[in-house]
Amino acid sequence: MPYSSAGWVWLICVTLALPTGCRYRQTTNCPTPAASGLHTRDLIDPVAQAEGEQFIGVDRFNESIDKRAAHLREELRKDAPPGQPPRNVLCLSGGGSYGAYSAGVLVGWTCRGDRPQFDVVTGISTGALIAPFAFLGSNYDAQLQEFYTTITNDDIFKKQLLRGLLGGDAFTDTTALRKKLSGVLTCEVVAEIAAAHQAGRRLMIGTTEEEGKRFILWNIGEIASRNGPRDRDLIIEVLIGSSAIPGAFPASKIDVYVDGKCYTERHVDGGVSQGLFFYPPYVSPEARNRQTMNLVDTNVYVIVAGKLYADSEVIKASALSQASKNINTVLYAQTRGDLQRLWTYCVLNGMNYNLTAIPAEYPPLGSSGEFDPKVMTALFKQGQSVICSANAWRTTPPVTDAAHGELPQVRWGRDLTFHPRGPQLPIPGPKKMIVQPKYPGAFSGGIPALPVNP
Repeated sequence: MPYSSAGWVWLICVTLALPTGCRYRQTTNCPTPAASGLHTRDLIDPVAQAEGEQFIGVDRFNESIDKRAAHLREELRKDAPPGQPPRNVLCLSGGGSYGAYSAGVLVGWTCRGDRPQFDVVTGISTGALIAPFAFLGSNYDAQLQEFYTTITNDDIFKKQLLRGLLGGDAFTDTTALRKKLSGVLTCEVVAEIAAAHQAGRRLMIGTTEEEGKRFILWNIGEIASRNGPRDRDLIIEVLIGSSAIPGAFPASKIDVYVDGKCYTERHVDGGVSQGLFFYPPYVSPEARNRQTMNLVDTNVYVIVAGKLYADSEVIKASALSQASKNINTVLYAQTRGDLQRLWTYCVLNGMNYNLTAIPAEYPPLGSSGEFDPKVMTALFKQGQSVICSANAWRTTPPVTDAAHGELPQVRWGRDLTFHPRGPQLPIPGPKKMIVQPKYPGAFSGGIPALPVNP
C-alpha cells in the first residue's frame, strides 16, 4: 500500500533522526556460536522459553489430538467396507545422494520381513529415482543397493561451468544419468510397472513445470500401460526432470499437445514445489462410493532422505555463500511443512502416519550433490539399522517434540544459557573446517526441565 502524505513525513523524520538518535553499533568482533562449537538450538533464554512452551502446550496438544483422532477413527470405521484388506502408501522425499538412506530403509525393511506391497508409491527428485524399484518390490533391492552405494558424480553428471556462466541452461550435463536410467529402466521393467498398474496399484512422480511454477503429478503406470513407441522415453524424461536441480542440472523438455498444437514444457525438480506428496489408493470408477473411498486405517509410510532439521555449519560471510546456505534452510522448512500437512490429512482420514528420517545424531551430512560411494554406503547402512531398530517409525510430525529442540526459541533479550536439546556434533565450515562441539558429552537423549516463570 502506498504511503500517505503523513506517512512520508513520518518516514523522512525517522530517517533524519537515525544518525543522531541511534548511535548504537552492533558488536562484530565476537565469534559466532557455530565457530565456537555451539548449536543455536541449545542457546536458550530459560524463563522465556519455559513460558513460551507452556503457552504452546505441545503435550496438551498431543493428548487432545490422540483422543480426537481415536474418536474420529472409530466413526470412520463404521462407514468403511467390511473386511477391507490393509492398504499401504509409500511417500519418498527428495535429497540427492541422501537417497542412499531411503534405499537402505527399503532393503533393511525387506530383511526385517514385514515390508508390504505398496498400493501407491510417490516420489520426487532422488525419491523419483527410487520409486519404480520400491513400487516393484524386493526383487529389485539389489539394483537399488548397487545404485545408491556405487555411483559417483561421473555416473550422474559432467560439469560444464563455462557453458553455464556464458548463458547455458545448466552448469552440468546429465547425459550420464540418462544413460544409467535407460540401462535399468528396461522395456521389461516398464512392462512390470504396467502390469502392476493394471492390477490397481499406482506409481506417481512429481515434477515442477519451470515456467508455470506448478507441481505436476505424473501417473507412470498409466504411461507404461500405453506401450507406445515413445512412452518409455517419456517416463525417463519425467524421472530426469523430477531430479533436475534448477540451474545445476538441465530441465527435461517435454512436448505436450494442447488442442492439437505442440508446446514444449520445461520440467525440473519436484522438490522446488513440494518436499514430498501423498496420493490415495486407487478405486475403479464403477466401485467409487462413500465407503470405498474411505481411507481409514490406510498405512502411510514416509521416508525422508535427510534430517528433519539441517545441521549447524559455519557460513562464510559472503553474499553467494549466505544465499546458497539459506536456500537449503528453506528447503528443510518446506519439507517439515509438507510432513505436518500430511500428518493432519492422516489424522482427519483415520490413516496411520509413519515417518523415518536420518537421525539427528548422525554425523554432519555434507553436500547432497556429491555422490561419494563411501559416504553413501554409510548412509545406506544407517537406513538398514534404523528400520531394524525398536523405534523404526515416528508417528508424529516435526515441531511436536519440545525436549529435542523442535519448538521455536523464545527470547526476551540477549542473555542466554547453554541448555542441550540435541546431539552435540562437530560443526563443518568452509575449506574443510571442522569445529568440535564445545560440550561434547552434554546430551544423552534427555534434558533437564526448564524453569517456569512463577
